[in-house]
Amino acid sequence: MIDVNVSLSRWPFRRIHGDEPQDLVAGLRKRGVKQAWTGSFDAIFHKDMAGANSRLAGDCRRFGQGTLIPFGSLNPKLPDWQEDFRRCREEHRMPGIRVYPNYHGYTIADPAFAELLHLAAEHRMILEIALSMEDERTQNPLMRVPNVDISGLPDLLKKEPKARVILLNADHLHGGQLIDKLLDAGDVCFDLSMVESVGGVARLAQKVSVERILFGSNYPLYYFESALLKVREAGFTAGDKAAVLERNALRLRAS
Repeated sequence: MIDVNVSLSRWPFRRIHGDEPQDLVAGLRKRGVKQAWTGSFDAIFHKDMAGANSRLAGDCRRFGQGTLIPFGSLNPKLPDWQEDFRRCREEHRMPGIRVYPNYHGYTIADPAFAELLHLAAEHRMILEIALSMEDERTQNPLMRVPNVDISGLPDLLKKEPKARVILLNADHLHGGQLIDKLLDAGDVCFDLSMVESVGGVARLAQKVSVERILFGSNYPLYYFESALLKVREAGFTAGDKAAVLERNALRLRAS
């Protein structure tokens, strides 16, 4: 099983089970995860992106033992963010980048994001865009963070045909027409961590195809078992289940 949506470090608003690296790895292995694409909560809230990425890479090496695959982060509104990108790619050998536009104060329409998308496509790095981190109803009242508006993303993707994009925590999109535009625009996949309601994953598969769905848990912020149960109740064939749990992620990383 490959989980494309895992995070290390501490969520600042509450302690969560699995926010120590060794506990997180033990929890993943216990549940049969052989590879977890791992970001860092520090990268959401800290300005020192180089430090957050360096700690992430170090913790993945020290505790992950091949299970944790680091996905660094950067903020294209901070000075010299291109150097952070270079370090992720060249020094840490990360296969992808995870970004948080809503927490970092920029939009998809910002020219800096277009440059970031171009760099990721040019260097064959996967770009994960976290559209949210938690349900708005559970957010700290002093830190309300709206979902990322990606209405302009289809036009950007048409200009970057080599881009590989994963939309994380994107349940609010699944009932709208924007999905059709995204599917037509490029290589866009969706994780299932925030897909809600009975039969939600099955309906998503009908909408976007099984090949576009990736297993993502948003662990440890969310319960891992919740994501696993969503796959089980979707009624997938053995082949479709294998695609969601592993094969689609392998294809995306290899392409």
